[in-house]
Amino acid sequence: MKDIIEIVVSVIISAGVAAIVCSQLFTRKGYDKGYDKGFGNGVEERKLHAEALIGSAEKEAERIIEDARKVVTDAEKDAQSAKRLAIVEAKDEIHKQRTEADREVKERRREVTNQERRIQQKEEQIDKKIDNIEKKEENLQNKLKDADNKLKEAEDVKRAQLGMLEKISEFSKEQARDYIIKSLETELDHEKAVKLMQFEQQYKDDADEKAKNLISLAIAKCASDHVTEATVSVVALPSDEMKGRIIGREGRNIRTLESLTGVDLIIDDTPEAITVSCFDQVRREVARLALEKLIQDGRIHPSRIEEMVDKARREVEQRIRQEGERAIMETNVRGVNHELIKLLGRLTFRTSYRQNVLNHSIETAMLAGVMAAEMKVDQNVARRAGLLHDIGKALTAEIEGSHVNLGVEVCKKYRENPDIIHAIEAHHGDVEARTPIACIVQAADAISAARPGARSENYENYIKRLQKLEEIACSFDGIERSFAIQAGREIRVMVMPEKITDDKMRILAREMANRIEKDMEYPGQVRVQLIRESRVSETAK
Repeated sequence: MKDIIEIVVSVIISAGVAAIVCSQLFTRKGYDKGYDKGFGNGVEERKLHAEALIGSAEKEAERIIEDARKVVTDAEKDAQSAKRLAIVEAKDEIHKQRTEADREVKERRREVTNQERRIQQKEEQIDKKIDNIEKKEENLQNKLKDADNKLKEAEDVKRAQLGMLEKISEFSKEQARDYIIKSLETELDHEKAVKLMQFEQQYKDDADEKAKNLISLAIAKCASDHVTEATVSVVALPSDEMKGRIIGREGRNIRTLESLTGVDLIIDDTPEAITVSCFDQVRREVARLALEKLIQDGRIHPSRIEEMVDKARREVEQRIRQEGERAIMETNVRGVNHELIKLLGRLTFRTSYRQNVLNHSIETAMLAGVMAAEMKVDQNVARRAGLLHDIGKALTAEIEGSHVNLGVEVCKKYRENPDIIHAIEAHHGDVEARTPIACIVQAADAISAARPGARSENYENYIKRLQKLEEIACSFDGIERSFAIQAGREIRVMVMPEKITDDKMRILAREMANRIEKDMEYPGQVRVQLIRESRVSETAK
């Protein structure tokens, strides 16, 4: 509306300015300078024409003003209509909001009314419960009073009966209590002793059964069939003439070889053979290799002997390192110090009761790993302890001391695991085994050393020992038959039930064990097990 009024006013101002300009254009200067009459007539005509234009312009301006007034009037009417429409719409909106507010207020009032009703009902219920509780409390109070009265009556009766019992038994209350407690203690001690014996026997049986299963499984998974090895080295000769060349002029060659290697060469009437004798298998192996190289080369003199001995010694050192690495690979033990690997390799030239110590260590490691896996113990540590348990035997020829102490010292030097060191220290029972790994290594070492054919005892002696066990068992009166089982570790004896009673079986088992200890020599222990079985049979005709 305001924009329309501004447009109309600007148009009116423009028309007025145009009329003034035209009037001034035709009235200035002409009359003041006295132009001629013709010129004045022209001016007059122009003036009339201008006045006519001004009149038409004024009419046009009036018309425009009138139109503007109409437009303003229409705009005012439209504004009034819009205003009335907005007022009506606002009233409708206010009415709607008021209606909505009234509805919400009614709903809230309804909800409040319902909540008040529920609260009132709950209060009524609580009042009823309180009344019931009060009634129950009154009943309980009455019952408690009755109970107190009855308890007093019972106490009176009890005192009367106790007095009567004391008169009859001639025991006071304290004396009767002490007597009953002593009787109960005696019965309980007996029952505890019986239960403890049952549990102990059950645990022993379960432990023996599990140990047998475990050891048998380990033996089955790691069975070895190698037997005894030779303790001397024999070098074959192409001919007997070579013996003289080895001896040399005035024995210089043989003396040089013996002084360089530390062995004794036995040259006798044995055809085409020389025996190398030495307690140290490493030196014996060096001498054997040097002799073979000298025989192959054909040039035998002191300087050549020195050269071949040095070459043989380097080969033996290389073989020692290779044997140690082979043991590490076979047992799958990682992270072993290279010096310990060399010591392990030296065990290949060391025997214990003619059993190769390196093979024994590998076998012990495998057995220990299997048993540790079955017992849910770290099998890597068990294999490592089994492999290193006899590492001290590689040093016993050089340093004084038992192989157990030497093994402990060398493993401490190279910072082995304390559990492994303890297993090495305890594998021969020098100290008490405190860890499962130590017990496993003890068992694996005993299995590897005591199996038939592993050490110096040959199969013939092994069979004789088993027969001797059965003969000793059958020499007693009342024995039906006997069986030596578990590689001679157990003797199972069947007794005659009509001659041997259950009580006599214990005495007989002790006598058999004493006879075996006295008359036989054997590694480890021998378990004597007697079996008594009664059978009754009848024939129906």
